[in-house]
Amino acid sequence: MSRTSFLVALLAAGTIAASASAQTYPTRQIQLVVPFPAGGNTDLMARALQPELAKALGQPVVVFNKGGAAGTLGNIDVFQARPDGYTVGMSPNNPLTGQPHVQKLPYSLDSFRYVCLVYHTPYVLIGGPKAPFKTMQEFVAYTKAKSDNLIYGTPGPGSTNHLVMLAVLGAIKGDGVHVPFQGAGPMSQALLGGTIMAFTETPSVAKASNLPILASLTAQRQAAIPDVPTAAELGYPAEGFTAGGLIVPDKTPDAVVATLERACATVSASAEFKAMIEKLNGVPRYLPGAEFKKMFEQDSVRNAAAVKAAGLGPK
Repeated sequence: MSRTSFLVALLAAGTIAASASAQTYPTRQIQLVVPFPAGGNTDLMARALQPELAKALGQPVVVFNKGGAAGTLGNIDVFQARPDGYTVGMSPNNPLTGQPHVQKLPYSLDSFRYVCLVYHTPYVLIGGPKAPFKTMQEFVAYTKAKSDNLIYGTPGPGSTNHLVMLAVLGAIKGDGVHVPFQGAGPMSQALLGGTIMAFTETPSVAKASNLPILASLTAQRQAAIPDVPTAAELGYPAEGFTAGGLIVPDKTPDAVVATLERACATVSASAEFKAMIEKLNGVPRYLPGAEFKKMFEQDSVRNAAAVKAAGLGPK
């Protein structure tokens, strides 16, 4: 056999082996990488998914927490993993649609294949009980009157909350003073105490502290808060949300992705998973891979504009 024929045969054998492996997937334990520490929202969503996903795939699924750098370290692990379906990421939108515009990363939105979305929780604009505004219209008038009038909080520069607030400020053509906190709990206490005047978060955070909601940051009114108008219907089109789902490295075979997507669809339709997500104040929502990616692409465009306008991009 000539050298050329040998190389062709070797390549063909490798292709056949890879194809056979994809068709029999999975045959062993799957690692589910969560790019945040245990106990946070993404981790809780992953642990609600874990037992049902293991049941649907017929193999153990083990959660591995890799926090740091605003969720990007865990996603880097997924990006660098062997594309065989045995390392799967459970990522929310910000590390994929926000952070690539804020910091230099080895990955981009297109570095992954999008398997399925499993939860989606819209944001709202929340005002403080001691703030000098009680409605969205008053918020707009106060904020636009002077650039340093509004004092708002976020969990940090480039976070989902920060980018959503920047989208709101962009829509009303206003500005404000940014005060970073370590999370929603400290922000809520600062809002109650009057240290800050507003922030963006999920409706559950507002309800937990009995905080006034000024506007829903969605295209349509939210079913859970039907009396709250959207910012868009008031003339200020701004949207924001936290959402997450399963991702794998870009070179993962079609057959493997299809198997994961089928399992994810089964899990998302189960009453057990829906009940668990709702118990955690999340909103279960299934989207197949193509629609999942399209949602994140649209979010990335919005975030890129907000980051550029705020001068937050990598230097």
